Amino acid sequence: MAFFLLVAVSYACGCINGAYYIGHMKYKQDIRTLGSTNAGARNAGRIFGKKAFIGTVIIDALKTIIPLTIGRIWLDVSDIVIGAMALAILIGHIWPLQLQRSGGKGVVVYLAAVLVLAPLALVVCGLTLAVLRACKRSFTEAGFIAICTIPLTLLCQTAYSLAGLFALLLMIVLFAHRKGH
Repeated sequence: MAFFLLVAVSYACGCINGAYYIGHMKYKQDIRTLGSTNAGARNAGRIFGKKAFIGTVIIDALKTIIPLTIGRIWLDVSDIVIGAMALAILIGHIWPLQLQRSGGKGVVVYLAAVLVLAPLALVVCGLTLAVLRACKRSFTEAGFIAICTIPLTLLCQTAYSLAGLFALLLMIVLFAHRKGH
């Protein structure tokens, strides 16, 4: 019973969409009808500016960091439960029920989960991004390559369950980024 409650609460946290609520409350507009029509940080930044981008990143990161930290540190849940919680947060972010399954694409949630569960992999990701940007790669291309290093880094650390979890989460993020969506 506790497992299902933690997963349900995690999904509900994932459904808190920073871009949508900032756009709705501050600008009286629905981000899902503007720009790329994506309810994510990048579109919020393009449409509403830098403050909206930063606010969206903070909200989307905190909605991930808080439940995973509570589960990992305070409740000391198993790796399977923490993985299910991370998956539920990501699914809630991309397909939130209250927004008719029209949420963000999950990059901030993915990276925030890495921050909590595998911070060294996030350092490798950041270094990869910096090197690729220095080689004049586009930010989007460099970013996608960099986030792909996370499961590989975890494999190299022999953190197989985390590598599997982040490979699954990465596939979902990449699926959310497919053309036309």
